[in-house]
Amino acid sequence: MPEPDLSALRERAENGDADATGELVQLAAELGDVNELRRLAAGGNTDAADELVQLASEQGDLGELRRLSDGGNATATDELIQLATEQDDMDELRRLASRGNATAAEQLAELTAE
Repeated sequence: MPEPDLSALRERAENGDADATGELVQLAAELGDVNELRRLAAGGNTDAADELVQLASEQGDLGELRRLSDGGNATATDELIQLATEQDDMDELRRLASRGNATAAEQLAELTAE
């Protein structure tokens, strides 16, 4: 999408046009535009946050999932636990378990028992 069209779409979204916001989220997700998704998610758009979690999961981006999880996104926490478990990332599981996450503690116990 040419920059003027994208700017117009952003402006419509910022002015409360839900259709434009949806288009912007969809476009950002299709392009893998993490910055745009972050911007929209920071503005409270849950669809953008969901797309950001999905994109981070697909890319194996522990840092992004950690950032989202630390910000209170439960889905990101679940994905972070799953990815950390798959990668045998004991440090991440310990960090989450120390914050009271029972699922991380369970996964850590399973991995250390093997």
